[in-house]
Amino acid sequence: MSELVDAKARTDLLNRLKRAEGQLRGIQRMVEEGQPCLDVASQLAAVRKALDSAYVRMTVCFMQQELQERLALDSAAEGRLGGLLEEVQTLLGKAR
Repeated sequence: MSELVDAKARTDLLNRLKRAEGQLRGIQRMVEEGQPCLDVASQLAAVRKALDSAYVRMTVCFMQQELQERLALDSAAEGRLGGLLEEVQTLLGKAR
């Protein structure tokens, strides 16, 4: 399996993960402070959604990278592929 070579996609993914990490730290503080379980559960759901979103974004970036490389697409085809994969990302995002 290859790695993400697009620096912009890698930075986007890292930023998403750092945001989720901050959310997790906040949840840990909530538990330590004895916050209500429903509040903690709400924040856990938010961080799960953030991680799901990061996973979908990483998967779509990987698909785009691999398809461009393996199919040796010209710039017009790359643009169409990018549009298609944005739609795939939207659809996957709604499936959660």
